[in-house]
Amino acid sequence: MFYLSEINLSKYRRIDECCIFIYLFIRNLIRLNMNNSIFQFIKFISAFFVLMFFLVFVANAQRGKPKKYIVNGYVGGYRGLVKVDEIDAEKLTHINYAFVDVKDSLAFLTNLKTDSTNFRLLNGLKRINPDLKIVISIGGWAWSENFSDAVLTPTSRKLFAKSSVDIIRQYNLDGVDIDWEYPAMRGEEGNVYRPEDKHNFTLMFRDIRAELDKLEAEKGRKYLLTAAVGGSKSFVNNTEMAEVAKILDYILIMTYDYGGKTVAHHTNLYPSKGMENSSSANKSVIDFMQGGVPAHKIGLGAAFYSRSREAESNLNNGINQPQISDSKAVAGQGGGYTKMKNEFINKSGYNRHWDRHAKAP
Repeated sequence: MFYLSEINLSKYRRIDECCIFIYLFIRNLIRLNMNNSIFQFIKFISAFFVLMFFLVFVANAQRGKPKKYIVNGYVGGYRGLVKVDEIDAEKLTHINYAFVDVKDSLAFLTNLKTDSTNFRLLNGLKRINPDLKIVISIGGWAWSENFSDAVLTPTSRKLFAKSSVDIIRQYNLDGVDIDWEYPAMRGEEGNVYRPEDKHNFTLMFRDIRAELDKLEAEKGRKYLLTAAVGGSKSFVNNTEMAEVAKILDYILIMTYDYGGKTVAHHTNLYPSKGMENSSSANKSVIDFMQGGVPAHKIGLGAAFYSRSREAESNLNNGINQPQISDSKAVAGQGGGYTKMKNEFINKSGYNRHWDRHAKAP
């Protein structure tokens, strides 16, 4: 008779160490003289735990590898020639070229001379960082009005997909990013949107991926397909993100331009105290994960610019206070980081505060 008394496994803190313990225990049993049926059974159990140990060992080895994170920056080609001497290419993994327009079901370069020069300049940064990827970003807030028409039919989708990848082919770039603001919902005034956008959004990516696959076969290397997506739950509801995620290499959530009727942060990591149900990067990530997007394909798009609002009260430094609509006091006082640093942070009567709950200034 054998009795297995209580054994303190607390010292076997890792799963693989527990497997080793169980394996050693069973191996000792095998050495005992017992009837053949029990012996065969224990041999089977022993083999099972050896396999478990091997799988856990491999999993731990994988966990030990450092993760490769995306550090992605945007350059605005619509502003003119890119000042590549101001780009620290060694600190970036990807650069998105913003933006390529959508016109007559085509991905369209609005200023061919400037854009082509910028592509050459950006590719030149690969002499500093050979692993740097240059990706065209199609659409954006101002140029999303024609997406819905461009992907409405199989013919128009294939035309749009081919024209997108043709730009990659011609200028030796590394991939396509889609910034549709927004499918099946309101964006900028005048944008076309329709219920069919929800499924056409998925079909669009399938067609672009098919064109990129052709290019991969031609060139013998990998090309990226990505998306910048709105940070709201309504974006998830108006798309098929679980299916889209299967096609894309990664998805950058625009965790900015948050807001509401009361004064709140526009690019906060977490909600402020007392505003637990309000928008935040954390909530956006959870929404997309619940919508079927795996965590390893999600990146945070963070704003390096500010929004200005005037609160009716300075209680809690204005957070969660009613805001004065159409306030002339704050008109023009938002802006990029450089403007905020030079003109407003602890200057001109303004004080910087840190929201420890929201993890935002």
